[in-house]
Amino acid sequence: MDERRSPSPCSSRPSSPRTPPNEMFGPVGIEAVLDQLRIKAMKTGFEFNIMVVGQSGLGKSTMVNTLFKSKVWQSTEPNLDVPMPQTLELHSVTHVIEEKGLKLKLTVTDTPGFGDQINNDKCWDPILSYINQQYEQYLQEELLITRQRHIPDTRVHCCVYFVPPTGHCLRPLDIEFLRRLCRTVNVVPVIARADSLTIEERDAFRSRIQQNLKTHCIDVYPQKCFDEDVNDRLLNSKIREQIPFAVVGADREHIVNGRCVLGRKTKWGIIEGPCLAVENMAHCEFLLLRDLLIRSHLQDLKDITHNVHYENYRVLRLNESHVLPRGPGWVNLAPVSPGQLMAPGPGKVRKRANKDTKDEEC
Repeated sequence: MDERRSPSPCSSRPSSPRTPPNEMFGPVGIEAVLDQLRIKAMKTGFEFNIMVVGQSGLGKSTMVNTLFKSKVWQSTEPNLDVPMPQTLELHSVTHVIEEKGLKLKLTVTDTPGFGDQINNDKCWDPILSYINQQYEQYLQEELLITRQRHIPDTRVHCCVYFVPPTGHCLRPLDIEFLRRLCRTVNVVPVIARADSLTIEERDAFRSRIQQNLKTHCIDVYPQKCFDEDVNDRLLNSKIREQIPFAVVGADREHIVNGRCVLGRKTKWGIIEGPCLAVENMAHCEFLLLRDLLIRSHLQDLKDITHNVHYENYRVLRLNESHVLPRGPGWVNLAPVSPGQLMAPGPGKVRKRANKDTKDEEC
């Protein structure tokens, strides 16, 4: 007798070939990973290291305080009795900022004395040496047999370069320094004290700077080669059109029409608008800079620092110390000190390795 068997309710075979398995059994719960990451981030917090470079009097300390709405760096009034530093000095300060339960460990490195001397030959060496020292320190921690669970990250994630508001073009000092700096760290140039320029002068100055950067092959952040998808390309293209940002820093509040606003007081009044002075796009582009550094690209700055700039440094150091075995990827480099290492531009490590390999075969 032929008995027809009904399909088992426990059968894993879908009733229709068009029905995906995940729709048949319901969601797995992958979205809970986001909650796990959020909880972990709330516990551990974030680290972000920023360097500000520029001549004295361009408002570097004020801009940092305005960015993070906190007294991260103590601004000092100009004092004629205090002599200008004879050589470039680097000072770092660490400040923990907490917002809605999330902690950000912020380290700001200032460079007083940069470009202030009559002879500024190789004034960038201490800055590049400091950046490479942080890479070296991180590399030494990674090479330890017994490593820390969390390696302290002191690497510079972003360097904000303050361009004097001359209204003409980049100076030879700016061009030479930016050429060297962009190979080692993420660089975001800004036009300092933009309130000293008219709107027409500011736009013309920005166009000349953009042309200077293109002529001298200076690739500032965000670089086109790191745009991962269409959305990144669209967002970063708008940012690249506005770089360098014209900014005005202010960390003092003033009463205007019964309102307390953040702005700069001048002989003709207070630089402000419908909202906070430095947050008014009609007066400066501070909002664009803050969104880039904090709200939209902070993690990307850290990722590029680790995966590109630090990786270039790590490859050069390992090849120099002959840790890597000889093979197709071997780069034959003359021994140099860590402070003199100059990492190649983004994406050039493999190209250089292939070139040196061909030279050895010949």
